[in-house]
Amino acid sequence: MRSTVLYMITVLIWGSTWLAIEFQLGDIPAQVSLVYRFAIAAILMWAYCIFKRLDMRFAWSDHRFFLILAVCNFGGNYLILYWAQNYLTSAMASIAFSTLLLMNIINTRIFFGRIIAKRIYVGAGLGVIGLGALFWPEIKSLDFASDAMLGLGLALGGTFMASLGNMASVRNSARKIGVMQGNAWGMLYGALALICVVLFTGVEFSFSSKPSYVLSLIYLALFGTVIAFACYFILLRDIGPEKASYSIVLFPFVAVALSTFYEGFEWHVNTVLGFVFVIIGNAIVLTPMAQIRHWFLHRKQRKDVS
Repeated sequence: MRSTVLYMITVLIWGSTWLAIEFQLGDIPAQVSLVYRFAIAAILMWAYCIFKRLDMRFAWSDHRFFLILAVCNFGGNYLILYWAQNYLTSAMASIAFSTLLLMNIINTRIFFGRIIAKRIYVGAGLGVIGLGALFWPEIKSLDFASDAMLGLGLALGGTFMASLGNMASVRNSARKIGVMQGNAWGMLYGALALICVVLFTGVEFSFSSKPSYVLSLIYLALFGTVIAFACYFILLRDIGPEKASYSIVLFPFVAVALSTFYEGFEWHVNTVLGFVFVIIGNAIVLTPMAQIRHWFLHRKQRKDVS
């Protein structure tokens, strides 16, 4: 039950952050807004850890992985994905980021030697097909001779970085490092790294007092970073990267649902097909094989009786 609740929270929050990010773009440079986001998140995480009197002392070898977590999940991947969207539509960027599911499956096998059930590959494939169906008009019109290839390469690179960050989180959990402590150090290092990027690129720090900017920044820092990452990393620890990362495939569907209400998004046949494929894939990934066998056996027995 706890994993189900965490899964739903992760999907709903990260699926809705696209709307908040829209209010962050424009007046303030993306890297500056990211500094604010992760600095606020780091302060909140450290305040929580100090209040709960959690032990924040770790070996230097652990800090290396906190740095990997920071660069790959709390800064670098966001910057690269923002750059990618200069050349790609948000829909195409979403599809590229959904490959995190496949990357996590492969990296889990490489780094931890974990045997992945065949149904995970089937469910992952259906999820990616579902996203392809959802955004088929954008895929069909993509010009591979244009800068879109550069954008696609950046998006895949940012996604691969995120997967490495996920592996660092799994490693930290295996070392019995609490998710909150690991995230607190990672967000602190991430904020400091982003400050270095801003200073190195010569971008000036500025701030917008517009309510839409301030409120969206608070939402992204508190919900999109502190709460969502905590829920997601707990899922990585409890149910494994190959299952937890399927939530990534569901994010665009939350975005589409919100767009239907707020932006008048129109549904088509490909939209419905996309939802069907992703829902089926999600069920396959999250349902234990023993339960699937029990379901089919129960169905067969009922048929024999009738």
